[in-house]
Amino acid sequence: MFYTYIIFSATLNVYYKGYTSDIKNRIEYHNSGKSPYTSKSSDWHLVFFVEFKTKKEALIEEKRIKKLNRTSVEKLISGFKT
Repeated sequence: MFYTYIIFSATLNVYYKGYTSDIKNRIEYHNSGKSPYTSKSSDWHLVFFVEFKTKKEALIEEKRIKKLNRTSVEKLISGFKT
């Protein structure tokens, strides 16, 4: 399975969008400081994800949500329980 996900850092007040085949390890990676973009903070937490059968589907959804403005992202994640 593949996942499109959104994580949030309260320290930076920033959302990060991506895709992965292993959400747990990916969150740990973001919080480890190894990712160039997310290394500025270590308080990233999962606020949204969607599961897909193929990598292609997850990538298409990732591209779609990366185009959303902050208001649209917050509307998407509102009410979502991880």
